[in-house]
Amino acid sequence: MAIWVVVSTLLFPFSCNPAQAGPAPRASDPAATPAALAPAVATRPPARVYLFRGALGPIFSRGMDRLTDRLQAAGIRADVYEFTICRLIADQAIRDYRENAAPIVLIGHSMGGLCAVTFAGILKAENIQVSLVVTIDPAHATPKVPLNVERFINIFLSDSILGGGDVVAEPGYQGHYASFDLKQHEEVSHINIDKMDSIHQQLVTAVTQLASLPAATDAETMPLRYVVPPDAPIELWDSGTPQLARSGDTLEKLAAFNHVPLWSLTQANQYAETTPLPVGQRILIPRRLAVPIATSVASRPKR
Repeated sequence: MAIWVVVSTLLFPFSCNPAQAGPAPRASDPAATPAALAPAVATRPPARVYLFRGALGPIFSRGMDRLTDRLQAAGIRADVYEFTICRLIADQAIRDYRENAAPIVLIGHSMGGLCAVTFAGILKAENIQVSLVVTIDPAHATPKVPLNVERFINIFLSDSILGGGDVVAEPGYQGHYASFDLKQHEEVSHINIDKMDSIHQQLVTAVTQLASLPAATDAETMPLRYVVPPDAPIELWDSGTPQLARSGDTLEKLAAFNHVPLWSLTQANQYAETTPLPVGQRILIPRRLAVPIATSVASRPKR
């Protein structure tokens, strides 16, 4: 570990010094129909994805190669690199973006996760937005998420020695933020966390959807921070959205209505499962990557 701290200090001298009103519906909300969720035309070109392996990447970060293959098979331009050339690739990405302003996605495992956030900071200095950053058990030294990142997802093991980076955002960050601690999943380790097929599949779907999303929205987002229970599947929500409780609502009822696991609501909201919620109480509901639509409580079915 000491060796890689020294390496990262030499390679990454850059320091990354890098919401509103109205609840937004879940894609699962009956009022939010598929037709309403999908814009008539794509608002942005397909994303350009840069992936980074961790230390001894050709041996221990082969999951980044597998994910790259899946992205390419889905028709997405994606390439994988060693974290040691992070700054070199960032410089090339800046030149590429000036020629073709495609959305940028950064994904990295271990030291590659540190690289992904550092990379985003380099782009911030050039006034370039980053559509999505995904860190997979990044190093503890990973900097804060800069303000030019639209969406950030951290999938990590807080008790990991090799990774374990609990990455937070810079003050004033208003993008989508979701943190998933898998420490209770004994089957997951720093060596295999980058190779999980279910995570790969969800990331490919998310990157594919980016082309259908506007660069920015006025919808309110709420950060998510979860310790995923050991018996729960790993669902990569991209942020939370507030929903106002109505008379008779409980977390149990809202979980069923929004088609999300009950544990996700009990962790994020300070209420027991079946305790009646105060009318008008803002409850955080996790949501997947989707086009947000302004809605009102009245759009929910009447009882």
